[in-house]
Amino acid sequence: MSSIDRNLAGYLPLATRALPWLAGVTALAFAVGLVQAFNAPDDFQQGATVLLMFLHVPAAWLITLIWVVMSIAAIVTLVWRHPLADIAAKTAAPIGAAFTFLCLVTGSLWERPMLGTYWVWDARQTSVLVLFLMYLGLLALYWTEEHLARVAKLAAILILAGATVLPIIRFSVVWWNTLHQSAALGRFGAPAIHSSILTPLLLMVLAFIFLFMTLHVAAMRNEILRQRVRALRLLHVTRGETVDLGA
Repeated sequence: MSSIDRNLAGYLPLATRALPWLAGVTALAFAVGLVQAFNAPDDFQQGATVLLMFLHVPAAWLITLIWVVMSIAAIVTLVWRHPLADIAAKTAAPIGAAFTFLCLVTGSLWERPMLGTYWVWDARQTSVLVLFLMYLGLLALYWTEEHLARVAKLAAILILAGATVLPIIRFSVVWWNTLHQSAALGRFGAPAIHSSILTPLLLMVLAFIFLFMTLHVAAMRNEILRQRVRALRLLHVTRGETVDLGA
C-alpha cells in the first residue's frame, strides 16, 4: 500500500456514504431557500433587483469562508504534512474561484441599476477582484505541477499570504469611504434587514454552505482516486508493464 493509501484509507468510504446525504440536504436547502427568496417582497429602493442579493451575499460570504478552510489546510500541511490537507486545499481552490466569479458578476449586475455602472473600483470590489486573481494564481500553480507533494508547501505559503486580504474585504466598507453599502449583518445590534428578506437570505447562505461541502467532499474523493490511478500507472511504467486502467 502506498503512502497515499495508508494516510487516506478512511476517507473514501466516509465520503461515499456522506455524499448522497449532503446532496439531498443541499437540494432541499436550495428548494426552500429559492421558494422563500422568490416570495420575498421587492425592496422599496431596489425593486425586484433585490433578488440578486440572494445569490450575491451568500457567494460573498462563501469566498472568504473557503479561503479560511484552505488556510487551515495550509497550516496542517506545513506543521503535520498530512496529504489529506494538501488535497483539501487543492480541491477547494477551483470551487472558491467559481464562487468568487459569481460574486463579482452578481455584484456588478446589482450595481448597474443602483449606481448606473457595472464597476466603480471601490475598496470592496477591488479587494474581491484581488482575491479572485489569487484563486486563479493558486490554480495555475497546481496545474503546472502534476505531483501534488512537490507544490503543497509552496501552495500553503501562498494561501497563508493571501489570507491577509480577507480582513480588507471584510472591513473595507468601514475603513474607507466606499460606494459599497455597509454590512447589514454581523454587527452589534439587530440586523438592518426585515425578516421577510433576512429569512430567505439566511436560508440561501445555508444552501450555499451545503453546496460547497458537497462539491468539496466529491472533489477530494475524485482527487484521491486520480492520484491512485496516477500512482498505478507510474508503478507499471517503472516495471515496464502496460495496463489498461479503463478495463
